[in-house]
Amino acid sequence: MQNYDVYGIGNALVDKEFLVDEGFFAQTGIKKGFMTLIEKDEQQALLEQLQRQYGLRKRAGGGSAANTLYALSQFGGTAFYSCKVAADETGDFYVQELGNHNIETNLGPQRETGTTGRCLVMVTSDAERTMLTHLGISQSVSRQELKPEALARSEFVYIEGYLVTSDTARDAAVHLKKQAREQGIRTAFTFSDPAIVEYFRDGIDEVLGEDGVDLLFCNEKEALSWSGEATLEAAGRKLEGIAAQFVITLGARGALIFDGEQYLSVKPRQVKAVDSNGAGDMFAGAFLYGVTQGFGLHAAGELASLAAATTVSHYGPRLTLEQHQEVLADFQREHRL
Repeated sequence: MQNYDVYGIGNALVDKEFLVDEGFFAQTGIKKGFMTLIEKDEQQALLEQLQRQYGLRKRAGGGSAANTLYALSQFGGTAFYSCKVAADETGDFYVQELGNHNIETNLGPQRETGTTGRCLVMVTSDAERTMLTHLGISQSVSRQELKPEALARSEFVYIEGYLVTSDTARDAAVHLKKQAREQGIRTAFTFSDPAIVEYFRDGIDEVLGEDGVDLLFCNEKEALSWSGEATLEAAGRKLEGIAAQFVITLGARGALIFDGEQYLSVKPRQVKAVDSNGAGDMFAGAFLYGVTQGFGLHAAGELASLAAATTVSHYGPRLTLEQHQEVLADFQREHRL
């Protein structure tokens, strides 16, 4: 039977990406740089407006945990993904995009009627991404989508923070983490987005529970917001209380890793950034690949930094298989592996 490096759970979404100017946010009142949940009709009206004004730049399979597991699989890792998509054209596209790249899922040939989740991604000239998400059927992901037999054969569990916006999804995440703990399986969690930290703090704390997680991913803005601190040093001290180890990504300044005893700096990669969508997901995927393949935390961080830098230099949240292999080959040459 298949063993898995990582068992993940997340919202299955299809991204529609547009290149927009700053004036669009003033025109529409959309909060730049955040993920905002919206209703289907409102999203459809904005989609039509974006298509008229800017034209669709790219359509791609998305969802935070899915992007992370996709990256891990393209580097050569194995994964299982619990999610929910509908029996519609968008769902068919999602399944096709997820592909057969060492990722197995709970999805069968028969899917429920409904609407597959969709995310409008607006990218500005500074490469920052702003997202408007309608979760659709993904909002009802629950314990029913969990596969205990796959969990038992996994080294890590990975939970995306976006799940805390739904009662059933949050319950599934808490249950999955509990089951992993009981079986000695390491747990990883990502804050996912500053808006999740700002507006769904209670849900995040419910998933973290009293025992926290083994590995936490967040960016600088999320770390400061969750901790309520003004400096990374002070934020780090608070994060030490909820995670045995954690990574704070710092954008163009690299990343900071806490290995349980000390802090390690990961050097930045100098690239021309055009699209930050998916960079954090890629970082987590590459990092988890490194950790599960026996890399030290610093080496895993160096691979993740290189992979994330490559991602932001391209449009869309995912790289091709060939690009993943090029990143891995470059990393191996640098470190003489």
